[in-house]
Amino acid sequence: MHCMRSLMSDVKKNFSYNIIFQIFTIAMPLITAPYLSRILGASGVGIYSYYFTIANYFVYFAMLGVSNYGTRSIAKSNDKDRDKAFWNIYGVQIIASLIVFCVYILYVINTKNENRVIPLIQSIFVLSAAFDINWYFFGTEKFKLTTIRNVIIKVSALIAIFIFIKDKNDIWLYTLIMASSYLLSQMIMWIYLFKEIKFIKPNFNEMIHHIKPMLILFIPIIAITLYKMMDKIMLGNMTNMDQVGFYENGEKIIRIPALIITALGTAMLPRMTSLNAAGEKNKFYKYIEISIEFAEFISIAVVFGLSSVSEVFVPIYFGKDFTPVISIISMLSISLIFSSWANVIRTQYLIPLSKDRDYVISVFLGAITNVIINIILIPKLLAIGAVIGTIFAEAIVSIYQTFAVRKELNINLYFKSIVFYFIPGFIMFMSIKLILRFLSFNIISLFFIIMLGACIYISICAWYWYLTKSPMFNILKKTFNKVRR
Repeated sequence: MHCMRSLMSDVKKNFSYNIIFQIFTIAMPLITAPYLSRILGASGVGIYSYYFTIANYFVYFAMLGVSNYGTRSIAKSNDKDRDKAFWNIYGVQIIASLIVFCVYILYVINTKNENRVIPLIQSIFVLSAAFDINWYFFGTEKFKLTTIRNVIIKVSALIAIFIFIKDKNDIWLYTLIMASSYLLSQMIMWIYLFKEIKFIKPNFNEMIHHIKPMLILFIPIIAITLYKMMDKIMLGNMTNMDQVGFYENGEKIIRIPALIITALGTAMLPRMTSLNAAGEKNKFYKYIEISIEFAEFISIAVVFGLSSVSEVFVPIYFGKDFTPVISIISMLSISLIFSSWANVIRTQYLIPLSKDRDYVISVFLGAITNVIINIILIPKLLAIGAVIGTIFAEAIVSIYQTFAVRKELNINLYFKSIVFYFIPGFIMFMSIKLILRFLSFNIISLFFIIMLGACIYISICAWYWYLTKSPMFNILKKTFNKVRR
């Protein structure tokens, strides 16, 4: 019993640290968004987003699936084998990173437009992939260390933005601050790495042995980026940078709740891998059930909450020039219901059990769906066309993964546990819409209705958890007690 409590405590700590880590990854652009939207305008935001997305593609190729594979491998390794596993995996990563970096420089050289300086500066970001060893610390469940590092770097960059970015011509300086922060953030972790492991010369044959499973996990990552990131590239090529800017700012808002779900999956991946290896099936399946209910509890609240306040939130937060973002936020939030479900299935079942084939097929189906819908709808509906493509892509991924695990997981139980949340979500939505009729649109009223909506939703859910004796009630009760202390 003591062991079980200790296990849950570690999971909660890792989850908490990873939430902080993930939130700070995008908290800075979220905090600076009102300022940058007014300084750089929709076009400036779009230009940065467009070239950052392209650079990010190169980073994914440089990492070559190391993030998930490395985390899983380190989690499985004992202390004796960990040093060797790390250096052989990292050997593959450094070679891939240097090759990709050279290819990226060729891309920059062949970029012929007035914005060439932006992709050139982004080469710093691409280079940072060569030093990214977060996967080692995730595998050893040292989330506190990565979180502290991330917070310090992000806050420093945040301060630099407000000090140095003064007009729309400073977009190059903004790009430099952001790219340099990524590189510095990765390099700092090496100081702590050498306190944990000793250097072992990578063995070529063992490096080759790691490449195949890396590629298996890398293929779905690339497929995921097709419908997670290709939207902005296609928007930039098929419409204009203003549309990219609108889509980027809408996506920034959706990323916050999405990262809570991602943090849950990242924190649970090494633990679920360990539980499966130890044969502790009861705990393994119980965690999945709780995780899915928690993920959908968050995502359904976000869908109804954002839809109800977006028309007030967008003009206040981004400015009147970004009114197209209202409909983007309301529609894009729907994708969270599907992505949250799929994230739990993927990170807590498919990857820990090495069921990579189902993972690969699902994301490729999603990618193909997204690209086809984008080609058809973006020329007609602009950014909204990209939003529709994302929703359908996430739905396809979620449906296929659910179908693939239907015999191993109790899908009917999961559906029954989450369908209720649409009721408090709808009640919250209608309550907020009614109240907005009698309030003026300002920051105070926005804060008031967000807090009121959260209270309505959580109160109804808590009542439901209490009546059904749901594990979610115990989680809420413990959280409330900690806050009260």
